[in-house]
Amino acid sequence: MEEIFLFDVDGTLTLPRQQAKQDMVEFIKSLAKEAHIGFVGGSDLSKITEQLGQELINLANYTFAENGCVVLKNGEQIHEESIALHIGEENIKSLINFALSYMANIDIPIKRGTFIEYRKGMLNFSPIGRNCSQSEREAFVKWDETNQIRQKMVGELREMFSYMGLQFSIGGQISIDVFPVGWDKTHCLSHLEAYKTVHFFGDKTDPGGNDHEIFESERTVGHKVSGPEDTMAQVREILEVIN
Repeated sequence: MEEIFLFDVDGTLTLPRQQAKQDMVEFIKSLAKEAHIGFVGGSDLSKITEQLGQELINLANYTFAENGCVVLKNGEQIHEESIALHIGEENIKSLINFALSYMANIDIPIKRGTFIEYRKGMLNFSPIGRNCSQSEREAFVKWDETNQIRQKMVGELREMFSYMGLQFSIGGQISIDVFPVGWDKTHCLSHLEAYKTVHFFGDKTDPGGNDHEIFESERTVGHKVSGPEDTMAQVREILEVIN
């Protein structure tokens, strides 16, 4: 096939950090009979699998975890790389030390646990802590919309560490992603060169969002979605044109 439908996970196929609803699972299974499909997320493979289920991971032509630092083809891993090897352990320590100090001095309504998560392709910083509950997560989203804590932290990180060749972007609802330049979601596109058209669907497509670069890429046809229902509606519209 000359086309592939490539989907962000959080906010596109699922509600943030939640499992895909059954209607979405059935929709993707049906789509896979008509077209090639792929998933790309900033989370590690275990989280993406938790959200989508092993059946969909096995069904997909490609699954890109951590923006493409871990790559599965037809459910089998074919590629892996590491941020620590790329920028060195001393730089990793400098970033973590700065983030710990910075987040310790942020006064937000609540703090929980797991403020830093090391992944193969990135560091993930969360001022509230990734152990927060769903209701606490949603409350933080509203609070951060007003206070712009993550936006300010991204600015500080860029000023301090741009010399390392890193990108900094707001990830999901509660965190900041830190990764080498070019290791945003466009990183996965090198594995999709056989396709003439890559339809990408994502929700965080505005500048600073972790879908922005791949949405704007010349290699993709970008589709901005507002949630899972909108994703399904837009895919159906494209299929009507194709068919």
